[in-house]
Amino acid sequence: MLSTVLTLGFLSGDGGGFNPIDLAAGGNLFWTAAIFLISVPFIWKVVMGPVTRALEERDQRSERAIAAAEKASKDAEAARATLEVTLGEARAEAAKLLADARTRAEARAHEIEEGAKGEAAKLLDGARRAIQAEQAKAVSAIRTEVVELSLRAASQVLERNVGSDDDRRIARQVVSAGEKVR
Repeated sequence: MLSTVLTLGFLSGDGGGFNPIDLAAGGNLFWTAAIFLISVPFIWKVVMGPVTRALEERDQRSERAIAAAEKASKDAEAARATLEVTLGEARAEAAKLLADARTRAEARAHEIEEGAKGEAAKLLDGARRAIQAEQAKAVSAIRTEVVELSLRAASQVLERNVGSDDDRRIARQVVSAGEKVR
């Protein structure tokens, strides 16, 4: 570039050569180029170096962030898959527990029903025995009453006193025999 500036300066002059101080004859361009070339290493070191490093660091951070995001995405996907498997296992376990609970509930209901039937049978048997006992007492009381009435009736028919123990025994036998005939 410097050679271009010098060549332009020689061509544009009054034939007397290049004067770098004469700004009208290309000196301006010469000094601009010279200052630029002298300042490029300083600009590169002071301005462009840190800017370039900052941009490279930013790119590296971006790449690390992208890698971390991709890893996090993969980890999240793996965690979701694991969670779905665990959830499926939990659902299966819950279904099993529910089925076991139903089975136990049905068995307990059957036990309670059988117990209630047994208790009802005991109560019914006890009630039948109580009825039979009361019936036997009532029949005995009726027999005794029939014997007494028979003896009174016989006393009035025979016009004598019928009431001895022997008479009572005979009357009981007659009443008992009448019961057996039925």
